[in-house]
Amino acid sequence: MHEKTNNNDLPYQLLQPSYMRPDLLLEKALTDYLTDDELWVPSTSEGVSFKPLLLHASSGYYVNLLRVNKHGFLSRHRHSGDVQAFVLKGKWYYLEHDWIAKEGSFAYEPPGETHTLFVPDDVKEMITLFTVKGDYTYVDEYGKAWV
Repeated sequence: MHEKTNNNDLPYQLLQPSYMRPDLLLEKALTDYLTDDELWVPSTSEGVSFKPLLLHASSGYYVNLLRVNKHGFLSRHRHSGDVQAFVLKGKWYYLEHDWIAKEGSFAYEPPGETHTLFVPDDVKEMITLFTVKGDYTYVDEYGKAWV
């Protein structure tokens, strides 16, 4: 336990709700966990893999590390909810925007936006932490959903 210096340092004294799930702490998420190749889940697209950190089905969101070891077109898709992205390594951009998400950058994507993720030729590896709310649909260049 942590050291207590006064009453303000006391933990909450009542029970948590009975329906509440336990906390999740993933230590070394951006060091050991990030570099362990055994934990990356391959995608259907060669050179693309991910590591889910949190899949929260009842609230409709997930937190995911995306790793791309290729360049060029990755996917075109539309989100029903908002997305937050923090670039940990490499860079990427959307063909529909004039900005580049570089290492250390944060990007916010509003609900309903359709965009085409592209990894530049000079990137050997891109890793981005995404928090995605809702679903997303892969679409063609005119917005028609893939079947």
